[in-house]
Amino acid sequence: MALKIIEHNSPEYDKMVALRYDILRKPLGLEFTKEELDKECNDILIGAFDDDRILACCMLTAISKDTCRLRQMAVHNSLQGKGIGASMMNFAENVARDRGFKTLTMHARKTAVGFYEKLGYRIYGDEFQEVTIPHFEMHKKLAH
Repeated sequence: MALKIIEHNSPEYDKMVALRYDILRKPLGLEFTKEELDKECNDILIGAFDDDRILACCMLTAISKDTCRLRQMAVHNSLQGKGIGASMMNFAENVARDRGFKTLTMHARKTAVGFYEKLGYRIYGDEFQEVTIPHFEMHKKLAH
């Protein structure tokens, strides 16, 4: 498995969008808008690949000089629970740290909170609705 940063609008990016759609949007009856995807050109796009096949992905969006937000974390359904998500998170944290960020935040789906807590993330605030389902804001300080 190769973890790497993906270029926006590349063939690998197209695979990333397809995976995110299948895992995160389609089950909720939601689509991506062109505007949403265009805005991602400034994000750090990360994918896990086995040869040409995308296994998992996520992205980092700068919120401030010190903080970035993890978004659109998705692992292929048949591969969940095999450590790929944890490897992806470790890689994303290292990329964020290398770029000078001190804190990683996210809006975690309620069903994924336990996964992120095992990786050192803590809930911040109350449950809220986003893309029609319950979420929690979670934070983690990145060690330097």
